[in-house]
Amino acid sequence: MARWVAGLDGCRGAWAGALIDLDDPGAWRVGLFPSITALLDGPEAPLAVGIDVPIGLPDRVTGGGRVADLAARAMLGPGGRASVFPVPPRSAVYAETYEAAKALSRAASDPPFAPSIQCWNILRYVREADGLLRERPGLGRRLHEVHPEVAFRCLNGGRPLAGAKKGPARQAGLDQRRELLAAAGLPPALVGSDRPRGVGADDHLDAMAGLVVARDILLGRAVPLPDPPGRDAYGLPVVIWAPASVPPGQAAERDAMPSP
Repeated sequence: MARWVAGLDGCRGAWAGALIDLDDPGAWRVGLFPSITALLDGPEAPLAVGIDVPIGLPDRVTGGGRVADLAARAMLGPGGRASVFPVPPRSAVYAETYEAAKALSRAASDPPFAPSIQCWNILRYVREADGLLRERPGLGRRLHEVHPEVAFRCLNGGRPLAGAKKGPARQAGLDQRRELLAAAGLPPALVGSDRPRGVGADDHLDAMAGLVVARDILLGRAVPLPDPPGRDAYGLPVVIWAPASVPPGQAAERDAMPSP
C-alpha cells in the first residue's frame, strides 16, 4: 500500500512540488503544480503535505503577530528571523489592491503596520490555501504549514546554515541544503534531481524540505511551533511544523523512509 507525502513551495504563480512514497523510496517525482488541489487530488493523493504558506490568519494583529511566527523567529534567532514575514490581518490578505491592503492592515493591527510589496505579491498563495481549507475543512488533516528555513535549521542540529539561498554565498547555501536533505533520509536521486521547468533552485529544495516535514508529521515525530498550536477564528491551526532534528554531517541511522 502506497503512502505518499509531499512538499509544496510557491513559485511564479504556481507551486513547486516534491512527492515520495514512504513504502517505496524509489517512487518519487517533482513537478510544477498549477494549484494546491492539483497535487492533493492528483494520482498520488498524498496523506500529508508540508506547504510553505501561512495557515490560520489573524483577524487583528497584536503582540508581534501570530504565535507560530513568534515561535519560528525565536528558533531562527537574529540571523534568520527576517525570513518569517509578518502575516497581515485577514481583511488585508483578501484586499483587492495593494493600497487597500495597506490601509486595512494598519486599521487592524496594533501597533499599526502595512505589508511590504514582497508580502503583497505572495498573498495570492495565502488566499488559495485559506480559501481551500475553509471550503474543504477535511483537508486540514493533510495540509500542514511549514517554513523551509525552520526545517533546514532543525536538520542542521539547530545551528545557522553557512550560506543563504540567494546572494554571494548562494551556491554554498544550496549545496548545504542538499546535504541536509540527504542526511535526513531523502534518496540521492531525488535530492539531486533536475528542477522542473519554471522552478527556481531554491524553490525546488524548499519543496523537498516541506516533504521531509510532511514525512515526520505522518510518522508522528514532527515538532509543532508553538506547542500547543493556536487557532484562528475559523478553527484553522496556527502552527509551523518542524522536522525531527538530524545532526549535521551524520547520515540518518534509520532507513531512508521508515515505517511507523
